[in-house]
Amino acid sequence: MLEKLPPILDPRVLVSEGTVDDAGVYLLNEQTALVFTVDFFTPVVDDPRDFGRIAAANALSDIYAMGARPLIALNVLCFPDGELPPDVMAEILLGGEDTMAEAGVSIVGGHSVSDRELKYGLAVVGTVAPGSLVTNAGARPGQTLALTKPLGTGVLMTALKDAKLPPDRLAEATAIMRRLNRAASEAMVEAGATAATDVTGFGFAGHAVSMARSSRVTFEVDLSGVPVMAGVRELLDSGVWPGGLASNRQYYGAFVDGAPGDAAAADVLYDPQTSGGLLIAVPDDGVDRLRDGLARRGEKDLWIVGRTVPEGPRPLVVR
Repeated sequence: MLEKLPPILDPRVLVSEGTVDDAGVYLLNEQTALVFTVDFFTPVVDDPRDFGRIAAANALSDIYAMGARPLIALNVLCFPDGELPPDVMAEILLGGEDTMAEAGVSIVGGHSVSDRELKYGLAVVGTVAPGSLVTNAGARPGQTLALTKPLGTGVLMTALKDAKLPPDRLAEATAIMRRLNRAASEAMVEAGATAATDVTGFGFAGHAVSMARSSRVTFEVDLSGVPVMAGVRELLDSGVWPGGLASNRQYYGAFVDGAPGDAAAADVLYDPQTSGGLLIAVPDDGVDRLRDGLARRGEKDLWIVGRTVPEGPRPLVVR
């Protein structure tokens, strides 16, 4: 559908939908570029305040994936008027405020409509120095691929809807989804990362394919090194299967090479994530700086999941 839209001719537009990037980028002057995005979705957890926090963290990730600093935001809310108490709306908005305050971002307004299905998210504006901009299209052969959050939120949240998710698993997944990608973003810029994306609705495989295609390289991923949240593989084996996982696999499977022996582990690569981590391409000599940068900011989660190689027949190879 996007191919039917006219091309963007403004030379100040540095990034648009052409590279399937996480946010649009507009050059203000030689020192500053404007980065902007919007993201909203239906509830993934029952607690309205946690839903607001997760939705806000997810929206911010598009800014962080570009190596940018978020500044201001607008609420986007679809609310089933008359079907839910007003306190639910207030708790959702307060959850968004919680996360944005943690990120140092001001919510300056927003827009709401009456809708049969509850949806919430935010439009976020940030800035970045043009020389520090990180995009989908910057990966080069011979780099390390790193991931900053484990996979599996789609499976776990489907289990929650089916009343099959233990409270401890819910608490763990909620904490991961609420966690900002700010530390990862700042650390990757310091480490000289040349490409990144946040792993969300298209799953690890979908976002990796888009990143590799935009960069004209191939990603070789070691399945044994990909982190997965506790309980996810067992839930898959028991038949808990998100609809988005099936559609992701149906489309992106054509771009993936390799036949890992562990089918359930391979399925997780297509699991649609909410507020997932950053997938980062960094030069080999920057890996230790990336790890150290995260540690200085109080975070330790970093998994080496593969390498970039010259472009091959398919953008993603799974071993």
